[in-house]
Amino acid sequence: MSLSTLIALVAASTFAGTVDAIAGGGGLVTVPALRLAGLPAEVVLGTNKGQSAWGSLAAAIAFWRAGRVDARLALVTFPLAFVGSFAGASAVLLIPREVLDTIVIVLLVAAAVLLVVRKPSRDVDDPARHRPLAAGVLALAIGAYDGFFGPGTGTFLIVGFVALCGRSLVHASADAKVVNFASNLAALVVFARAGAVRWDVALPMAAGQLCGGVVGARLALKGGARLVRIVVLVVSGALVAKLALDAVM
Repeated sequence: MSLSTLIALVAASTFAGTVDAIAGGGGLVTVPALRLAGLPAEVVLGTNKGQSAWGSLAAAIAFWRAGRVDARLALVTFPLAFVGSFAGASAVLLIPREVLDTIVIVLLVAAAVLLVVRKPSRDVDDPARHRPLAAGVLALAIGAYDGFFGPGTGTFLIVGFVALCGRSLVHASADAKVVNFASNLAALVVFARAGAVRWDVALPMAAGQLCGGVVGARLALKGGARLVRIVVLVVSGALVAKLALDAVM
């Protein structure tokens, strides 16, 4: 891989880490970027986990230090997301490469549709809707999705925490990063054991993710629900525009 390609990937990971910390969707930047770099499908997914885990960790720590993470939910969601993601990532490695390529394309389209249709709108917490069980089911299901594929995971989690658990947009972003770190970590273990991680690519990108994760979390904390909502809409709209352009070209 050329130095210019690696630099472009680091820039992509920095931007992705920033966006992902605010509203999810970082994988929608890094997965296509890694594919364009010419890596095989399973190595793309493995390398993506090798770099994205650092961004989710940095963002989770920043949100935790700011007191925005619900510790009670985290005790439930972290282990369930880890289990779900481990199972999902293991399933990926059982699928032939040519089949996986088709699945990745289909899931990218599905992720784009869901990101547009499901937009969080709640601005304040609803204590009456504190539902650890719902949060656990959400973490298990989305964790499995993240291990199997990944792009859009953070946004799906934000939507779920808002709709099912009554969390505000900023708090939902914080809780999503805890789940996202667990799912990234589990998937990374599976892919690394199978030799599907290009560490020479993942580690430089991880540096970008660390910086982006911290910056994104601080922006979310400062900008609040309005910023989170705007970024969710921008990420969704940009992806739909890209897919539409690809379809006509």
